[in-house]
Amino acid sequence: MTPDLPSTIAAPVEHELVIKRSVFLTHLAPVASVEEAEAAISGIRRQRWDARHHCTAMVLGVHADRQRSSDDGEPSGTAGVPMLEVLRHRDVTDVVAVVSRWFGGTLLGAGGLVRAYTASVAQTLDRATLVSRRVLTRVTVDVPHAEAGRVLSFAHGWVPAHAGAVGEPEYGAAARIVLMVPPRHLDAFDADLAALTAGAAIAVRGDSIVADVPA
Repeated sequence: MTPDLPSTIAAPVEHELVIKRSVFLTHLAPVASVEEAEAAISGIRRQRWDARHHCTAMVLGVHADRQRSSDDGEPSGTAGVPMLEVLRHRDVTDVVAVVSRWFGGTLLGAGGLVRAYTASVAQTLDRATLVSRRVLTRVTVDVPHAEAGRVLSFAHGWVPAHAGAVGEPEYGAAARIVLMVPPRHLDAFDADLAALTAGAAIAVRGDSIVADVPA
């Protein structure tokens, strides 16, 4: 199933590429803001102070609507933009990419640099664990304790099959079953729940959130 929103990555990942003795060491990290991205870039600059270039690209926002890149001294358009294009093409967001380059003594030319920075980010992204994002609506179903097991068993089968999630039940005067359901499946869930309980159980809809779901 195609995710509703751009994906992100679960954890930082690094990969090294060597082309004509030039070393391209890529660092990808999940970030939640421009400030986090800038902090990650500053950390790499301090850690790899001897590299000639630290070219960067970042994509941020639930809808990937904030984007920045930098060639950091490489010929204009040969590093940051190609890196950014990989992130765009792979449909990821809340990610910063830093490629540190140590010059190997052989000029690669503009085309060679574009290919090198593109491959560096693409190969590193291949090694990342992706996390899908979906808009989910919180749904609660209150049922008598005697019915909780049956309804919870139904939820554990139905909800994950429709790209949602089942939360921990809450027990009070009644059993409250907490679910996260994609908006487009809410009506179908209502219908199937009504069929299961002969209309006795009602799904109460709450707020919608953006949730991370392992890909």
